[in-house]
Order: sequence, then C-alpha cells, then structure tokens
Amino acid sequence: MRTRAAVLCGAAVVLAGSLTAVPAEASAPHSAGTFRAAKPGWKKCGTTDYPMLQCASLEVPLDHANPRGPQITLALSRVPHTAATFQGPLLVNPGGPGGDGLALAGFVATSLPKKVAAQYDVIGFDPRGVGESKPALDCEPGYFGPVRPDSVPSTPEAERANLARAKSFAVACTEKYGHLLPYINTVSAAHDIEAIRQALGARKINYFGYSYGTYLGAVYGRLYPQRVRRMVLDSIVDPTDVWYTANLNQDHAFNDRHRAFMAWVARHDERYRLGTDPEKIEATWYAMRAALAKNPAGGRVGAAELEDTFVPGAYYNGYWPYLAEAFAAYANRKTTAPLVEVYKNFGAIDAADDNSYSIYTAVQCRDAFWPRDWHQWRKDHWAAYEKAPFMTWNNAWYNAPCAFWPTDAARPVSIANGQLPPALLFQATNDAATPHEGGVTVHDLLARSSLVVEQGGGNHGITLSGNACLDKYLATYLSDGTVPRGFGTRDATCHALPDPKPLTSKTASMSARGSTLHRLLGFRG
Repeated sequence: MRTRAAVLCGAAVVLAGSLTAVPAEASAPHSAGTFRAAKPGWKKCGTTDYPMLQCASLEVPLDHANPRGPQITLALSRVPHTAATFQGPLLVNPGGPGGDGLALAGFVATSLPKKVAAQYDVIGFDPRGVGESKPALDCEPGYFGPVRPDSVPSTPEAERANLARAKSFAVACTEKYGHLLPYINTVSAAHDIEAIRQALGARKINYFGYSYGTYLGAVYGRLYPQRVRRMVLDSIVDPTDVWYTANLNQDHAFNDRHRAFMAWVARHDERYRLGTDPEKIEATWYAMRAALAKNPAGGRVGAAELEDTFVPGAYYNGYWPYLAEAFAAYANRKTTAPLVEVYKNFGAIDAADDNSYSIYTAVQCRDAFWPRDWHQWRKDHWAAYEKAPFMTWNNAWYNAPCAFWPTDAARPVSIANGQLPPALLFQATNDAATPHEGGVTVHDLLARSSLVVEQGGGNHGITLSGNACLDKYLATYLSDGTVPRGFGTRDATCHALPDPKPLTSKTASMSARGSTLHRLLGFRG
C-alpha cells in the first residue's frame, strides 16, 4: 500500500468514445510519424517542499497502434535545469505499478547534488490510469477497508470469503473499465514515455526508475534503444519471472526480512522486553496475530491488517522502531492504541491507494500469464507458506484478482539489450521486494551495464536515501556517464548503513531523505 504525496496538478479528462476490440500486444516501436505529441504547456505548481515544480498535461493515444483513436491524458511535472550545461530530460518513475510520480521529480531534483540536478530537466509523470492522469482507475473503493477475512485460508469458509473478494474486484474492474483494461500494461506505458520524449523535443532521454520502474525502463530501452542516453535502475525487478513466480519468490524474501526485524528487536531487549531469542520473539508476533484474528485491535486491526502494517518494515528498516514499539505494547501490556496508530500510518489506505492498487492489478494481470486454475494457486501458496508464513497468503490475495481477470495475458518482453549505452544498476543484497538475483540477471541482460551492490542492505530503493557511497556513483554517472567496472556479478560494492536505533522520544529516528523517498515509493511495487 502507499501513502500518496500531495496532489500537484490537475489534468482534464480526455477519452473519446468506447472501445471493444482488444489489440495485439505491441513488441516494437510503432512507425515514426504515426503520432506527434504536442508540446506541454508548463505552469507553476510548486509546493513548500518543492517550490520549483512545474506541471503540464499531455494527450496520448489510448491504443498506440491506433494513434487517431481515443486519447487519454498524462499528468507531468518538471523541475527545469538552471545550468548553462544542459544534459536533457531525466524521467523518473517510483515503481508500483501504480506509483504516482509527480512529487518524485521534486525529490530527485533536490536530493541530487545541486550542480548535477541543475544540468537536467527532471521530469515526473503519473503513468496512464494513475493519480492525476485521466481517466484514473478506481475499481472498487474501500476494497482494503478493515476488517478483512484472515488471509490464511485455514478453513474452507476463510478461503471462500477471500476468493469472493478477489472475484468481486475483477468483476468491478471489468464493469467500470473493461474498455480500458486491454491498454493498461507495461508496453503501453513504455510507448507513453516515447510520447513524452517527443513532446519534450528531446532527441534522447535519461531515465531513473525504482522498483517496477526498473522493468518499465528496461522495456522502454528494448523498444527504443536509440532514444536512451543514460539509464539508472534501482532495486531491480527480475524480468524473467514476471509476475506470478516473482510474487512467490518475494514471499520467501519477505519472510527473511521479517525475521531480520525480529533479530533487531532481540538486540534491543532493554527497550522492548520481548527477550533475546529471535525465534521466541517471532512466536510472540504470531501469537499476537492469532489474537487479533479473533479480536481486532480497536475494531480495525485484524490479522490481515496486522500483516499490511508490518509489510512496510520489510521495505524500509526506518519503520522498525515504530513497529517494535506497537508490537511490544501489545505483547507486554495488551495495549492496542499503538497498533492502531501504526496501522493508520503504514497499513491503512485512502482513495489514492485504491487507485494505485487498481493500476497495479491491471498492469500485472495484463502483462503476463497467471494461472486460471485456483487449485494451482492453492498448491503453490501452501507450499510457500510452509517455509515463509509471514506474507505468503497476504500476497496471494493481493494478486488473486489475476486468476479471474477479463483480459488475455500478453507475452512478457525480453529486455535483453546490446544496443543501450552503459546503464547503472543498484541492488541491495537483502532486498525483499526485488531480490538480489534480479539485479544480477538484468546486469547480464543489459550489455555494458554496471551493477553497484549494497552489501548487507535490506531496504528497497537505496539511492538518494542517505548512503553516500551509492550516491557518489549515481552523481558521477549523471555528471559524465562514467560507470564503475569490476569483475564477476558486480562492479562495485557499498556497505549498508547501520540499522536504526530504538526511539528515545517522539522524534523520528529515520533519516529525512530515507523516509521521504520511501513514502514516495510506497509498497508492493
């Protein structure tokens, strides 16, 4: 789930007519000259945090194979360059799929060294269907409202209840947006990036993507390699197992990360009084989960909501002190208010999150094959649950609408590429959302790319988050295109930052940049 940044700019709804035909999935650039994007009309839309932001909107074809057909609107943001040396546009994407990218432009422009950022127009965008782009999808408002059925289908009734919810979401999306769903996918979003490039009047673009944004960028690079000048990919999706297998692999990685949190709690027994044995602390956590399944905290935090609340801690360890305080308060004193508070801060969703989830589902279900036989899901997820109970069934139900999705699945894009200029890749060894193997795979598939590894790091989204070693490689690359060159599966290594300290006051223990970045990146992507 994600907490959406403040709305930056509006865009008019542009959708002419309705559609019935499902197009063949595009696998190569459309012919030059079939679509000419209009130049954006930039207007000031600065915020307190990002006063230099400008906003615009851009009309693009809903179906890029039919450029004269219905149009949709993309919302764009920009922090313009100020230096005499201009290195072109730097498009940034926070991932998801479903992540809104308008505020990310401001964050990147203010987080890079000033002399580097000043040489680029940093461009953010809400991908099709997301945020301020129009139309924006919201299939079933309140779908994740508390209290949901227990995610672990330990009884036939629990399984039926969760299956009914998944089917209802797929039906709701079909009824509201059936004419749009065939065109909500990664390839269409990549063609949108090309339309943005045209509109900006740039011969080539620079690209900086986090999480799912790494896959989107790699697909764009495959379709338009001659249009890429520089490319940065941070926390890298493995493109060889999208998306069903990728989620099963995540389950094991998230379980390991949750156990790392248990070990951190054990190291700080003087604060939390939960013992010094991580396995016993983990058992206490699952006992809390079982109790909340029967009696939700504050009438809002049941077993599924507890998982929603603690999953963000597997993305970013800056949340650990807050989660540990709530865990200890419940385990030691049966106090529920702190659990409700961290649920509100990390697990609860709003309308923007509903939109993000609608796009997440639409893209993943359309991008690649998902089993349609629920028996296959049941078999695979019970097998994963045996070894990785923390997130397996929560993740299964998050993706379960894909078993009932109305559109046919496309063939995943091979991102293997020998035509790109050297790309710079960043990957943490213990990242749960995009496990380390994905970075190694993409390093192999993108000729001349360089992989910088954060050794011992477990956060998802690691550049511009406080690690000076990583940020130095990033700044050097964006300054002059230089990439490190090493041997084997990595080209450079940076050591992870220390884990956070327990809270000693109400003051946040998170680094300002780290916490801001992870709010912008959100979760599940």
